[in-house]
Amino acid sequence: MTMNIKQERISTGFDGTTGYCYVHARAGIAPDGRMLMTTQKLRLSGSDIFSGLEMCSRPSVDAPWSPITPCPALARRIFEGDMEIAMCDATPLYHHATGKFLLLGHTVCYRNDNRISTPHPRFTAWSVFDEATGEWTPFDFLKMPEPFFKCGNGSGQSIELPDGTLLIPAYAAVKDGIPVQSSDLSGSLVLHCAFDGASLKLLEYGNILEYASGRGLGEPSVIAHNGRYFMCLRNDATSFVTTSDDGLHYGTPREWLFDDGTPLGTYNTQQHWFTMQGRLYLVYTRRGANNDHVFRHRAPLFFAEVDMDALRVIRSTEQIAVPERGARLGNFCCCQRNQDEAFVIAAEWMQTTAPNPYDFRRCMSFGSDNSIWVAKITP
Repeated sequence: MTMNIKQERISTGFDGTTGYCYVHARAGIAPDGRMLMTTQKLRLSGSDIFSGLEMCSRPSVDAPWSPITPCPALARRIFEGDMEIAMCDATPLYHHATGKFLLLGHTVCYRNDNRISTPHPRFTAWSVFDEATGEWTPFDFLKMPEPFFKCGNGSGQSIELPDGTLLIPAYAAVKDGIPVQSSDLSGSLVLHCAFDGASLKLLEYGNILEYASGRGLGEPSVIAHNGRYFMCLRNDATSFVTTSDDGLHYGTPREWLFDDGTPLGTYNTQQHWFTMQGRLYLVYTRRGANNDHVFRHRAPLFFAEVDMDALRVIRSTEQIAVPERGARLGNFCCCQRNQDEAFVIAAEWMQTTAPNPYDFRRCMSFGSDNSIWVAKITP
């Protein structure tokens, strides 16, 4: 089935003079069509040097977006002496049981505006949107058992269950299947949490998935469909998929393949999901799309139907949700309010490939201008 795609761009006009660009553009959607988007600025001359979160919104899916404005409660703040902590990789989620927008992400620590390389904690960070004030609450940390020193929900797609509890995917530093303070390897798991509209609490967590290659398994995303739960996972060299009957405990991950048995070609970045009219779809990037000039082949953003029995991507259904214009698009999101409408949202990240990854002009030479793309997908 060929889908209809309506693409719009917001926040255009980048020229590089500020030294920053917008990244991590992601949105949540309410049943009435209200959309709330967060994004944050990245310092172009570093690696993952993020400012505080900013936001924009619109009252319906066809209305104009408001201007992007800073969120004071989601700014960087002092943490443990001379360190600063920032919330990043965040995704808004509309929580039907409470009627609240919940923001989920994780944290990164800086000293002198550079990432700290020595062991430091990573938290699943969260914030709640206050409709009365139009502001987010100060970001807080999900309390985890002590072994989870470095565990966060960065870039994850979460699920609200019928009882209002949440399945929140996360990844943690692990060694031999056990969470540790510091490790070059990440393992992925799902956190079952309660949210009452004001606070987020861990109830239980599932099994830890590991893969002893590269940096392991990270940036998991989950979706529920037809009584099953599906999880996609990032790895440095490839990507994986696995399923669950209860949403917490997942089987051994298998590598993503097309239905003809060839590798999907997505690697070292996230994938996300949406469903439409009984079908399951994956949104992803991949090699082999005349995109060798894009950092880690992270553009364009493709989507295609998933064969739910074989757990393979059906090549003949592949379409482009967001086009490639020289900038990477790998840090994106999917959201939907029903089975006839889904959105893929991404910001053009204005860093490029080696030897000079900070040369934003190379991205611009292919047409990118730090646009935030909102692609509406309908049958």
